[in-house]
Amino acid sequence: MSSMWVLETPQPKPDARIAYGEAPQQFTELRKPKGKGPHPVVLFVHGGFWRAEYGLEHAGHLCADLTKRGFATWSLEYRRVGQDGGGFPGTLEDVASAADHLMDAAPSLGLDLSNVVAMGHSAGGHLAMWLAARHRLTPKQALYRDAPLKLRGVVSLAGVLDLAQGAALDLGKGIVKTFMGGTPEQVPERYAVASPAALQPLKLPQVLIHGTEDDTVPLKVSEGFHARGVQQKDPVHLVPLKGAGHFELIDPRSKEWPRVVQAVRTLR
Repeated sequence: MSSMWVLETPQPKPDARIAYGEAPQQFTELRKPKGKGPHPVVLFVHGGFWRAEYGLEHAGHLCADLTKRGFATWSLEYRRVGQDGGGFPGTLEDVASAADHLMDAAPSLGLDLSNVVAMGHSAGGHLAMWLAARHRLTPKQALYRDAPLKLRGVVSLAGVLDLAQGAALDLGKGIVKTFMGGTPEQVPERYAVASPAALQPLKLPQVLIHGTEDDTVPLKVSEGFHARGVQQKDPVHLVPLKGAGHFELIDPRSKEWPRVVQAVRTLR
């Protein structure tokens, strides 16, 4: 199965595009199941190593599939590296604003705010896990926000969950250092607030799904995050998918996709 299918095939149209800011990239795409609701919500954050050339279009296929299964989807777009305001801290500020905008929009849209699961792929896995971790930030730290959106749980699909490790592994040909504006040694205070691994334990349910043959973000990134979480008695579960690479996890035609759907349902 070609991993490029999700990147090259036009996505099904969303039901609505909702702005949460003034920049062209500051919007979300909403898809809703039939019926009045209130519907459970999957807040999805797309990947692409935080780079400008990869937008949310390729996430439309999995979002449409989840919507057919009864989930509303809130797919986030955000400023990325190569765009004005992208990278640290703008990208993180955007996903926080997009997530928190759901609290204002949900009542009129028939969405169930008590049943929101975050999910993201690759760099989007980092951002989704960070959304689940940001309640651990203190008022004196950068990126702190009072009363952020509460999540029922989070699903990471081959997520870059440890930014310091990602920098050390030179993932995406050095993109972590570009995204963060330096190495962990140069800007440690940034990594301390932006890396989910630095904010463990998260104290909410986490499912980490990762292909054993992923050559974009290696399995050991999720394994290390999982091991630390277990040691800290955090409710974190690792699902290694034997033989899977990086993109099968977001392809609703793949044999791995039902495992992703199952993970979302376990967090309802």
